[in-house]
Amino acid sequence: MRIDKFLSNLKYGSRSEMKSFLKQHEVFIDNIRVILTNFEMDEFNDTVYLDGKPIFYKYPIYLAINKPQGYLSANRDNQYPCVVDLLKEPYNRFDYAIAGRLDLDSEGLLILTTDGSFAHQITLPKSHVPKTYEVLLDRDFKDSKALICGVTIKDGRNQLYEAKALEIHSEFNQAWITIDEGKFHQVKRMFEAIGYLVLKLKRIQIGQLKLNDLPYEAYFEFRKENLYD
Repeated sequence: MRIDKFLSNLKYGSRSEMKSFLKQHEVFIDNIRVILTNFEMDEFNDTVYLDGKPIFYKYPIYLAINKPQGYLSANRDNQYPCVVDLLKEPYNRFDYAIAGRLDLDSEGLLILTTDGSFAHQITLPKSHVPKTYEVLLDRDFKDSKALICGVTIKDGRNQLYEAKALEIHSEFNQAWITIDEGKFHQVKRMFEAIGYLVLKLKRIQIGQLKLNDLPYEAYFEFRKENLYD
C-alpha cells in the first residue's frame, strides 16, 4: 500500500494533504524517513512511526460495544451522535461495518468490525445467528406460547412474514427473548402483535458473545470465533 493511502485511511488527512503532512511530520519505516507520497509499504508487516511513536494498525478488528440509548447504530449522522463516536484512540481511526443495528432508543450489545464480509454474514436472516434481548413491557407478560408458535408481522419493506421466538422466559413485566433473524423492529413488533408495548429493549447476547456487566459506552476486542464457541 502507498504511504499516503495508509495514512489517509487512518484519518490523518486526505490523500491530497499527505504531501504537506509528510513534510511537516517525521514518518519513519525501517529507519527510513518517508517523504514521498508514493512510497510503497507493507501495512501488515511494516511498523510506521509518526513523530517517534508507532502507528497502530490491525486487520481485521472485531469490537463488542455496549451502546447506550441516544446513539445511532451508524457511522455518521447530522442530527444524532453515532456509536462510532464512542471509540477512542487507536480504534477511532478505522472505518467499521455495524453488525446487528439497534434503534436510537434501544441499548446493549453491538458489533463493530472492519471485516465487512463477517458483518454481512452474521446479520443475514438466513445465517440464523441467535440474538437475545431483555425487554421491559407495559404489563406483566403471560403469552410466551404465542411468540414460540409465531406471529405474523411486517418487515422493513412492509412485507408480511412469520416471526418466532426460539426461547422466551419472563418475570412480571420483564422478558428475555431469543430470535435468530433480527429484521426491522422485529422484537418490538412481535410483542405489539400480541398486545404488549415494549418500554425498553436491551440486547444482551449475539451468538455466544455476551454483554455481561460491560458498562455503557465500553467496548472490547474479540476473536470472531468467540461468536460461535
